[in-house]
Amino acid sequence: MTDSKMIYEKVNNCVAAIRKVTDFKPRVAITLGSGLGNYADQIDIKCEVSYSDIPGFPVSTVPGHAGKFIFGYVGDVPVVCMKGRVHFYEGYDITDVVLPARVMRQLGAEILFLTNAAGGVNYNFNAGELMLITDHIAVFVRNPLIGPNVEEFGTRFPDMSEVYDKELRDIIYNTAVENKIPLKMGVYTQLTGPSFESPAEIKMLRTLGTDAVGMSTVVEAIAARHMGMRVCGVSCISNMAAGMLAEPLSHEDVQKAADIVGPMFEKLVTECVKKF
Repeated sequence: MTDSKMIYEKVNNCVAAIRKVTDFKPRVAITLGSGLGNYADQIDIKCEVSYSDIPGFPVSTVPGHAGKFIFGYVGDVPVVCMKGRVHFYEGYDITDVVLPARVMRQLGAEILFLTNAAGGVNYNFNAGELMLITDHIAVFVRNPLIGPNVEEFGTRFPDMSEVYDKELRDIIYNTAVENKIPLKMGVYTQLTGPSFESPAEIKMLRTLGTDAVGMSTVVEAIAARHMGMRVCGVSCISNMAAGMLAEPLSHEDVQKAADIVGPMFEKLVTECVKKF
């Protein structure tokens, strides 16, 4: 069991290492998933810090996921972007998976904008579309708050009635309409990965009310809400889930589809952040 004091100290040690490089205080934190690998081009960059330069910080091992924090401005809004996230399936403890979200909060971020590539479970979805996350389900994924509570971060039993802030969701939806960006809405479910889900699992998830499925995001949202952050999220539907089409799934195909929709995804994130 991980001691709460150890978790708290690890987060603060990471913050201290970053503060040796920059005193930049972000207001919005953005986790860049697949399809937003080039998003740094939209930012007036003031500083970059590689994960490898932060003692004890987990480093992504997934192709297409760089590993650094980018500090700068989107319009007039100070942001920190997490370019490349770490996943539970990489073998990290769940407290390390949510460490980046906690660090960004301790750096000053009040809003966490989560993005990801996801498999479409809803038959009304198509690959290459975007989905506004309205709620989430966690299946087989360890809750990041299990263990002694870190009182400095939040209450023992945080409410999850509205994980994805309604005001932020309205901003995202209205921004998509204004910019003629098609946007679905739905429930995102996180499984552990790294294997893609089986057709039977997808059928189960659809029965549970899932619209899109992936291997990230939910645990980060839980940790962020625990610390009082306002959270929002958008998924790039990069493929239809197992059993829905005849073709087998591959990470390369997911990456390609996410890259194609990338420019539209980038525009939506940028225009939304300017309004946050």
